[in-house]
Amino acid sequence: MSKKLCGTNYPLSICFIVVNEFCERFSYYGMKAVLTLYFLNYLGWDKDLSTAIYHAFSGLCYFTPILGALIADSWLGKFKTIIYLSIVYVIGHVVKSVGAIPSVGNKDAHIALSMLGLILIAFGTGGIKPCVAAFGGDQFDEEHLKERQKFFSIFYMSINAGSLLSTLITPILRGGVKCFGEDCYALAFGVPAALMMVALVVFIAGSGMYKRNPPQGNILLQVGNCVGFAIKNRWKSSKSDPKRKHWLDWAEDKYSKRLIQEIKMVLRVLVLYIPLPMFWALFDQQGSRWTLQATRMNLAFGDSFTIQPDQMQMLNALMILLFVPIFDLIVYPLVGLCRVNITPLRKMATGMVFAALAFGAATLVEVNVVKTVVEPAPAGKCLLQIVNLAEGNVTVTRNEERLFPVTIPHLQDPSKYELLPLGNSSMELGLQVSLSGSASNTCNQTFEERKAYSLLIYNEMSGITCKLVEDHIIKNEDGTPNVRFLNTLSEAINITVGKETFYMSPNYNLSTSKSVDRKEYPAVSCSIQSEGCDDLNLGLLDFGASYTFIIREESRKIVAKKMEDVKANNVHIAWQIPQYALITAGEVMFSITGLEFSYSQAPTNMKSVLQAGWLLTVAFGNVIVLIVAEGAGLEQWKEFLLFAGLLLGVCIIFSVMAAFYTYVDPEQLDKIYLEDSGKDEDDDYDTKKKQNADMLMKETRRSTKL
Repeated sequence: MSKKLCGTNYPLSICFIVVNEFCERFSYYGMKAVLTLYFLNYLGWDKDLSTAIYHAFSGLCYFTPILGALIADSWLGKFKTIIYLSIVYVIGHVVKSVGAIPSVGNKDAHIALSMLGLILIAFGTGGIKPCVAAFGGDQFDEEHLKERQKFFSIFYMSINAGSLLSTLITPILRGGVKCFGEDCYALAFGVPAALMMVALVVFIAGSGMYKRNPPQGNILLQVGNCVGFAIKNRWKSSKSDPKRKHWLDWAEDKYSKRLIQEIKMVLRVLVLYIPLPMFWALFDQQGSRWTLQATRMNLAFGDSFTIQPDQMQMLNALMILLFVPIFDLIVYPLVGLCRVNITPLRKMATGMVFAALAFGAATLVEVNVVKTVVEPAPAGKCLLQIVNLAEGNVTVTRNEERLFPVTIPHLQDPSKYELLPLGNSSMELGLQVSLSGSASNTCNQTFEERKAYSLLIYNEMSGITCKLVEDHIIKNEDGTPNVRFLNTLSEAINITVGKETFYMSPNYNLSTSKSVDRKEYPAVSCSIQSEGCDDLNLGLLDFGASYTFIIREESRKIVAKKMEDVKANNVHIAWQIPQYALITAGEVMFSITGLEFSYSQAPTNMKSVLQAGWLLTVAFGNVIVLIVAEGAGLEQWKEFLLFAGLLLGVCIIFSVMAAFYTYVDPEQLDKIYLEDSGKDEDDDYDTKKKQNADMLMKETRRSTKL
């Protein structure tokens, strides 16, 4: 008899399993929350490669459960499999953390250690996934079905509690703590590594209380051999057999009826799983595409609080904790009062609809987000804006054709970039610049395709002249603003903004563009050689903007004129909340239901295998993201809309398939099919068993058909 929690039918051992899952999920989601920005900002990869590696890692994490199920069911058992693969898991976290330390080798070493760490983590987390949930279910006696069902909700809430805290804390460790002079990814990965060590210790601490089912043998090999024999036997037979209504019945010559019935049950569920990866293709983009969307939004809540773009993922875990009891205690009972039969498969189909609606909401947000983004020039063209520093209005023409529709006033903030046709990858152009009230001049400059430029126009003793500078138009992936300074003084100047120092040589020279923290800068220090320099008021440097500050003298005082080259993010991050709410509602109906459905429809000796099959749908979902996101080459809002449409189409297919699915009770197999030894000699006895099984299946159809 296993120990029980006081006054309940819950085994005491599940406390250790739930705490273990909380710590393990903290380590996994904490590391994963900062992974995309780690690829972008630390390893220096571009957005598409970062997304690809992120989803390749996510996919591997869900391909490896089949390996864990094999090890658990045919060799070590669930308990030892969890122990040994958790050790691999811890090693992977440590290697990943070491790879994020700048002083450890060069960039190639960081990439090698990071990839090795991710592979070990994938094998660790994936290997234990099918075992932990099934191992928790094994702790309950057969008569405590309701307690077991509630355990899965508690288990899932522990997952999301760990996810909530980790997605809140690790982005703060990344961006709020500086180590080695930059964001502290080593600490952001190190804390999840420590939590995984705690998870391992807690699980081992409960070892004396666990109910352990011994491994059942190489189930997958046995299933494969049985399926292969049935196909081979049916192929060789030239005559049909009316007694064999299912193609698997042709394996009865060699394999037991019980095994064949179990395989039928598993295959029916696996066929039903075929459309499910599309849901996960949408769901897993919270950590990639949705995080990248957040970097181009306004992250400020008032003057004192700013959220990190990778912290928005915590909304999913937070809402899970809120939605699970709301759905269990309010939504499902209310729907039941309306006499609607809320079967598991109907819940899952509804979850798909909610996920599609979430991507519809993400599409609307993205359409507004991109309004502040400067699109790069296509091949054969470049982008050009005019910065008028001359005393008067200017016009710019090319071959007597105006490049800009109106004259440009003195120190006007550039409104937008204009496309400049080149015809070749690089071309020298002669631009005619005219200043009101004075003679014009021709500026010969070399332009390259796909780049963005500012043409600085200013006065010299010899007349009007111009200077071409290349601009940085790509918004920073962490949402910080870019700043540069143009020095119009006759002396060099130094300006310090936060932790960054900018140096400009005299006479219209430009500093390097640098990223600074988003905040108000009412007084930044500056210094020149000949005399002191009063502090400069730069005002608010907002999320995602690119600024050029023109340093000039006005009324014998040095001032900084702000020019906004790339507009600041003007869509607030709160607009992501509806899409997170919708996809979380979808997850409650789809994922929690599917987790319990997989366990309840699995024969006793195949529960880990069917759990692995469920998790395998997540892996294929990430493969879909790689195919669509990396192959389609669509604008982001169009890609979101495509995913939403695909999921709605898949939902229709799944609903049709679900209508023909029959729910079964695997526990009834023990009452129908007795053990093989000495029981199959009497043909009449076998016939009676089969009749009993058929009666059970017909009764099940009448009572539970969707």
